[in-house]
Amino acid sequence: MSMNHARGLDSPAASPRVGPMDVPHLEFTLSLLRELPARGNFAWSPYSVASALGVASAGARGRTYDELASAIAPNGDLGDVAAMLARSARIDLPHGEGGPEMAVANDLWMREGLVFGEDFQKTVLGWPGGALHTADFAGDPDGARQEINRDVERTTRGLIKNLLAEGTIHPEVAAVIVNALFMKVAWLHVFERTITKPAPFHAPSGTRQVPTMRQSEHFGYTEGHGWRMATLPTESDAVVDVLLPDGDLAAAERAVTADVLGSLYADGGQAKLDLALPRFRIEGSAVLNGPLQALGVNEAFTREADFSAITEETRIWIDQVVHKAVLTVDERGFEGAAATAVVMRTVSFDVSTPVPFLVDRPFLVIVRHRETGAIYFVARVIEP
Repeated sequence: MSMNHARGLDSPAASPRVGPMDVPHLEFTLSLLRELPARGNFAWSPYSVASALGVASAGARGRTYDELASAIAPNGDLGDVAAMLARSARIDLPHGEGGPEMAVANDLWMREGLVFGEDFQKTVLGWPGGALHTADFAGDPDGARQEINRDVERTTRGLIKNLLAEGTIHPEVAAVIVNALFMKVAWLHVFERTITKPAPFHAPSGTRQVPTMRQSEHFGYTEGHGWRMATLPTESDAVVDVLLPDGDLAAAERAVTADVLGSLYADGGQAKLDLALPRFRIEGSAVLNGPLQALGVNEAFTREADFSAITEETRIWIDQVVHKAVLTVDERGFEGAAATAVVMRTVSFDVSTPVPFLVDRPFLVIVRHRETGAIYFVARVIEP
């Protein structure tokens, strides 16, 4: 995101907050969620999308910048959200082997022979995992595509393959901005694998038996506004929220707002839960041009775009924003990876008995940073 001249990326963020959540980032997440595929399983990473667009916005000017800023940080400050994302690029990692793993990369791939702005390059290097590369987009576009894909695959430990499909990179490409994210974190209270048993799950396609983990333990818990939410701690600064709607997930998802979700976070307490949670692996992939245009990012996709801080040699604009993500939850913890490419071209509760929390129907999962509120992953689980 555009560097705030009074504050660097490592400075504390000052965005409005509700409970642990950064309100502009939460509003961005919910706004884009409503524009993504509305049916079936789907996983994506608000953190990755916001980071990639944030790097692009650092090279934007005028209306192009304003539209990107309003989408990524609605009713907030772009610099504050940038600082929050930067602070969330690490989680408290204990020493020794077997601890949490996190990798973040923000890469700028530049067309050979094209002069890029020095200030923009410095901004990219200031982002967590920032790196600069040159690529022969004009002479060997598919070779450049494969090189970018291999780099993403390395960062995501093989979980995100072929981010850029054949034909995505063509001789007119001037630059590609890529954010890649990988996380592997264990629960603070692991589930006993021997207790996992098939249990009924009531999906739209019908009721079926799915492997379901069980545990009776104290977790974060709250309920209200048509939702129940359990928060599972990990051995790091990341936590996992399991949101179970009182009724239909699709209707609840359409109706949820930052105020509603924020109040759940602000009002949460601790309770002993008898938790039953299906194991799952959810993937998602999407071209985000349409969803971002629905959020008001329009000029960036046209020849009128002003990315002159990236390069003044030729006019460039966004050709595609491509995103992929995968999230796995099992007895040990969670593992997630995501990658986003911006391809630019020329031209509280106190009870003595456990509260039942039976996740036996479609639900949402949010993986977030406990303190900053950065949302690493969102998954809609319809058919675990």
